[in-house]
Amino acid sequence: MTVGVVLLAAGGSSRLGQPKQLVRHQGQTLVRRAAEMALSVGHGPVAVVLGAHPDAIALELTGLPVHCVRHADWALGPGGSLKAGLAAVLATESSGGPTVDAVLVLLCDQLQVDTSHLKALVTTMAATNAAAVASAYDGTHGVPALFSRALFAELAALPSEQGARGVIARDPSRVETVALPGGNQDVDTPEDLARLK
Repeated sequence: MTVGVVLLAAGGSSRLGQPKQLVRHQGQTLVRRAAEMALSVGHGPVAVVLGAHPDAIALELTGLPVHCVRHADWALGPGGSLKAGLAAVLATESSGGPTVDAVLVLLCDQLQVDTSHLKALVTTMAATNAAAVASAYDGTHGVPALFSRALFAELAALPSEQGARGVIARDPSRVETVALPGGNQDVDTPEDLARLK
């Protein structure tokens, strides 16, 4: 199964007061940590969607074989960023890359996500043939989530203000889940940052 990855790193981090993508954790920035995890899934193209502070964030990805996608309308919401990333992943097919069977949607600030969790999403889809495999945490199903090609059109049709969860919630019967303890722990506020350090 060839898995492309859309890493959403476009947000303005308004509540945090500094770019969360550039916050350092265990010796590296959150965006580089997430990009390296995305590459370790090891199956297909990785698109990193940039919005606020694109130059500084792109610099953090120097040397990694990822596609940086600058999304001008990032402030309108995650749906547009997701669509821009999906389009970039699919564009690699027309330039001779492999056909992408599924796309993994990933954020850069979920600290409990690791490579083994991402690989568990992939193996669950391979074993169950589910249309989607989502992470289960805090009483909900969300990202990181893996979407089969059958759902690409639904992802591409998301309104700008709605993220991947809109597709996950539409028909729970087609979604498998993988538990992600602490999946709701992210870096949105100065308090989150203080807890991280």
